[in-house]
Amino acid sequence: MQLAQAYQHCLDIARNHYENFPTASKLLSARLRPAVAAIYAFARHADDLADEGDALPATRLKQLDAWETLLERCENDASINHPVFLALGDAIRTFNLDVDELDNLLIAFRMDVTLHGYATLEELLFYCRHSANPVGRLMLMLHRVNSSQAYYCSDKICSALQLINFWQDLSVDLPRGRCYLPECWLQEAGLSGQQLLGGDIDAQALQPVLHKAIAQTRSMLEEGVPLLAMIPLRLRLQIAATIHGGRLMLKKIETAEQPLKERTTLSKSEWKKLLLPVLKDTLFPPKAGKS
Repeated sequence: MQLAQAYQHCLDIARNHYENFPTASKLLSARLRPAVAAIYAFARHADDLADEGDALPATRLKQLDAWETLLERCENDASINHPVFLALGDAIRTFNLDVDELDNLLIAFRMDVTLHGYATLEELLFYCRHSANPVGRLMLMLHRVNSSQAYYCSDKICSALQLINFWQDLSVDLPRGRCYLPECWLQEAGLSGQQLLGGDIDAQALQPVLHKAIAQTRSMLEEGVPLLAMIPLRLRLQIAATIHGGRLMLKKIETAEQPLKERTTLSKSEWKKLLLPVLKDTLFPPKAGKS
């Protein structure tokens, strides 16, 4: 298989899959898009192994183990006969990507198979450390940004985004048997995860827990703001949009009337209103906590 064909295969996956991969957007340099698509194709298939179809958990875990074996091979095997790993291996070597970050994604996908609830925020952030943070770190590596401070800020943004996704998806995850609100937070409000999964809690009773979740997430997101001053212009534009979108999403979740029945989203008009503040932060990167 030709390397160019392998990259094209990954680009097709990134463009055509039902879930978009924001970091494959046209805001990225054309030089980086194939490598980003290879990372996405790797993660997308692994995520599907963990979540899609009717396979039993044991089968899903075996399939993820096989995917990990290919990952271990591709770094040093330039002739591997698999389009995703042929492209991914080339990207790893070209950009000196840390394979451990790709392996961390597989740890998160295994957790998706075996865990559907978390006792504490610390446990939930352990999941975020493997499910979300590696993507941010890999994007920094592609842009040759490798400082520990940049990684720290990126981790904060990525973990916050993962939490925002959980809070906006309560109406989607709970019917599937997944509760990401930490059990200790629910207990503080006299509630339990089992009640929430069983539909025995109304939105009003859940408000104190959601307020805590939003406050913790907002603080985490703001800790990541200094990253804007450390990254190239194109990436800064995208991350600025991500931060402003995250802020607005938190406000909408906070005021949502039916968070357990309706998924909170941002409309096109709301995104358009963010254009000026996003451009401002792109051209004049703010300090922590300022927009």
